[in-house]
Amino acid sequence: MNSINRRSVLLAGLGAAGTGLLAACSNDASSSPSLLSPSGSQVARTEKERTSTGTVHRLNLTAAPGMLDLGGGIMAKSWAFSGQAPGKEIRVSAGDTLAAELSNQLPGGTTTSIHWHGIALRSDMDGVPPVTQTAVRAGSNFTYRFIADTPGTYFFHPHVGVQLDRGLHAPLIVEDPKEPLSYDDEWVVVLDDWLDGVTGTPDEAFAELRQGMGGMGGMDMGGSGDASAPSGSTASSGHDMGHMSGMDMSGSGMDETTASPPASSGDGMSMRFMLMGATSPLLGGDAGDVKYPYHLVNGRVPTDPAVYTGKSGKRVRLRIINAGGDTAYRVALGGHKLTITHTDGFPVEHQQVDALLIGMGERYDVLVTLGDGVFPLVALAEGKDTVGMAVMRTGSGGTPKPTVRPAELDGRIVTASQLRAADDVRLEAKKTDRVHHIALTGSMNKYDWAINGKRYDMADPAANALLVEEGQRVRLDFVNTTNMWHPMHLHGHTYQLGDTGPRKDTTIVLPKRKVSVVFDADNPGQWMLHCHNAYHGEAGMMALVAYGA
Repeated sequence: MNSINRRSVLLAGLGAAGTGLLAACSNDASSSPSLLSPSGSQVARTEKERTSTGTVHRLNLTAAPGMLDLGGGIMAKSWAFSGQAPGKEIRVSAGDTLAAELSNQLPGGTTTSIHWHGIALRSDMDGVPPVTQTAVRAGSNFTYRFIADTPGTYFFHPHVGVQLDRGLHAPLIVEDPKEPLSYDDEWVVVLDDWLDGVTGTPDEAFAELRQGMGGMGGMDMGGSGDASAPSGSTASSGHDMGHMSGMDMSGSGMDETTASPPASSGDGMSMRFMLMGATSPLLGGDAGDVKYPYHLVNGRVPTDPAVYTGKSGKRVRLRIINAGGDTAYRVALGGHKLTITHTDGFPVEHQQVDALLIGMGERYDVLVTLGDGVFPLVALAEGKDTVGMAVMRTGSGGTPKPTVRPAELDGRIVTASQLRAADDVRLEAKKTDRVHHIALTGSMNKYDWAINGKRYDMADPAANALLVEEGQRVRLDFVNTTNMWHPMHLHGHTYQLGDTGPRKDTTIVLPKRKVSVVFDADNPGQWMLHCHNAYHGEAGMMALVAYGA
């Protein structure tokens, strides 16, 4: 749970977009293609075609500052929905209509929104200012109303500035009325990296990061993530400063209750937030940018963990959501195997694993048959040498130590590229009608993250739009030219990895690697495509996928 007193760094042009609904606008309308309005007739037509149960779930979500209890006596001043983080779970059945009224009670005139992550909903309810709506002003309300017709594990969060890295997120579970899985119980598990109200705010972290390493006294940063560095060179580990003598920037000296003092770059510049030396072979090198004092599972620190109580021999479905801003997690349950059944809401051919790797914005559903005892559910912050932890208890025994590292963490790990879509959700083979090359560009040196070398401009959101037409089979070729990994998220659709891979909306693209995905353009409107690292996206690694009018 989280909340805080601080103004968000708003993107340029936010709130200045009038209605915020882009029809055919760029600064030069004569040279810009005509784009379908997010509230156009085609959008309304598609919504009417969705299977509806007629059931409407009405609820209120209040975004406001508050003091959040992270456990172990740790309190954090942050922002949250209705006073808790993660927020209260929303659960509906496929085909139900959600009518959620957002009340913005954030301080300092801060605007906000809600993005319904992973849901293929109507475009004008997607919650992306200024593209699909005007940002909701402080003291104002906005009602999101849409049919949630695809079962799965989803969540929701703001799409303004770096508000994602506060406590403003909560699970959204769309149940399948014809659920094919057999299990006795389920537990929703939300993973999160946390700094807000402890070492500073996400806005302060972003302000430091955006200086880039080039602004840190001209130091040699081991390649600084320069996109031009060859794969396998020293630079391939990004901003690795682990061998710089006399400079402890890892934050590893922190215990579970004390934040480390600000580090220095050696020339007096504060380095309170920038993380150095975090590397992971699973992530292809550099593991992350940001130093977090805590990693939470369901809003709790490892010294005072969230606990699931069940019975030995029972089969439990875990719905695991990574709501973090900058951290991939390697997740394992001590003494157990996990059977992956879904990723990003869609079923896959089942695979049994010891652990799974989950990037920001990704979700995985797994089945586990519980043993007898007390078991740590560990979320290792990949490459950052620290953990979040919860506990699954079926019998007597003490709580595992917060430093526990189950052997399963180093066992069989299956990534999305090794999964196959279940037969009933696999896209039929057909000719590709349109291909978009999506070069992921930028570096830590200038912190100039972008797509195709162009940083997204909120003041001109339709510029450089990636055009699609309704009914087309579209292929996106993600080519990561950088030395960092990026979880790439597409709004309003799910894509398929390759010919037979899983259906997903968020996919890890490793450094110097190419990932091709395909989707059917069957949801008219305007949709964001962006890195789900909150700080990379805010820096400009975003693009607009837009249907032509």
